[in-house]
Amino acid sequence: MTALATALGAAVVQAAGTDAWAGFRGRLARLVGLGDSGRERVELERLDRTAAALEGPAGEAGERERQRQQVVWETRVADLMESLPDDRRARFAVECRALLEEAARRAERGGTGGSVSGNTFHGPAAVQTGNHNQQHNHFGRGA
Repeated sequence: MTALATALGAAVVQAAGTDAWAGFRGRLARLVGLGDSGRERVELERLDRTAAALEGPAGEAGERERQRQQVVWETRVADLMESLPDDRRARFAVECRALLEEAARRAERGGTGGSVSGNTFHGPAAVQTGNHNQQHNHFGRGA
């Protein structure tokens, strides 16, 4: 149980700010919300606050925030698992493992879920993939 909570806490921190965040965020909120739409909304807000907290600091301060957020989510998941009846806890654990496996597959593919293909661009265009990238595009005269 502890290892699963630790892995989920780490996955939250790793997914935040990546292309995989939206899918991961939604699935984790549904999972932790336990089928209650009100709880799911609360979890989505918590996950949004986590992502915002991780966007800011860099360097040593950023690493401390990453560690803090990981512990927050580890504790949250561990407390939730502990509060569940045995049968529900087992199902929850299976769902958590499935989410972690999906997150690992996405990370192996670069977080995008696959490659981009089959697009048609007419005129100037820019395409960017990856995580935590910055891109500045200037089109037209004087660019």
